[in-house]
Amino acid sequence: MQASQLNKIMDFLRDTLSEARVLWWSFFDWLALVEWRQLYITWFLVFSFGVMLKVAEPAVWFVLLSFGVKVLAGGKRKAELVAKDATAQADVATLERRLLEAQLATLQAQVEPHFLFNTLALIGQLIETDPPQAAKIHQHLIEYLRSTLPQMRASGGGTLGRQVQLSRAYLAIMQARMKERLEVSFDVPDYLEHAPFPPMMLQILIENSIKHGLEPKIEGGRIDIKASLINGTMQVDVRDNGVGFNMHADDGVGLANIRERLRLLYDHRAELVIEAPPEGGALASIRIPYTTLEKH
Repeated sequence: MQASQLNKIMDFLRDTLSEARVLWWSFFDWLALVEWRQLYITWFLVFSFGVMLKVAEPAVWFVLLSFGVKVLAGGKRKAELVAKDATAQADVATLERRLLEAQLATLQAQVEPHFLFNTLALIGQLIETDPPQAAKIHQHLIEYLRSTLPQMRASGGGTLGRQVQLSRAYLAIMQARMKERLEVSFDVPDYLEHAPFPPMMLQILIENSIKHGLEPKIEGGRIDIKASLINGTMQVDVRDNGVGFNMHADDGVGLANIRERLRLLYDHRAELVIEAPPEGGALASIRIPYTTLEKH
């Protein structure tokens, strides 16, 4: 019986000590982070209540103890807490980037098989009716795969030049499918081709232009891809003269993916802008900070 009571007492003391340790470090952290002005107000309130309750001496000791801790160890503890918070934020950013990579891989897994299946089906049809055209599309498909596979394996992102190369190969296949219903132009300065540019974004905009703008139009139309540098911002435009864009409709999966990736990569410094030009069609612009790749 005595042993049981002793165990209960020891458990109580251990719990009390543990709780006191937690309260002390919470108080210590509060002292490290609190501003001096707020601490002055706290001291005044503690001392006033101490005088009113006739326990001024404990209030004075509280003021002296908190002042000493704040002066002697507050700066170091504050630096530790700030560093810990920064590390946590960095970990979150790392996780977000990994999520971004997974989203990109998922998007590619959705887009690539569908596109490849349609292209291979077209080649199969043309082998019987137009073998030279089938061979031409087959060659464009090889060029497309040569452009896209290294980018899917690379971990450092892509450049605008690589995305343009990929888009040229993709559009060559689409021109072979749509024939005279699709015209294309590129206006990309050489000095911008080496600038970093997120993979797949340009192709998604081009696919949207074809699917929602030109394919519904009986006579088809044209797509113009242009890149420019405006006040330190690289702007990549995809303009079409198709049936137009419903400005009141929600973003599809592709556009929503672009917006989220831009947010994760550049925060508020990048944007996707969709416009309906007065002359008709649609204009999609990706605007990101202009940087250059470091050479090692």
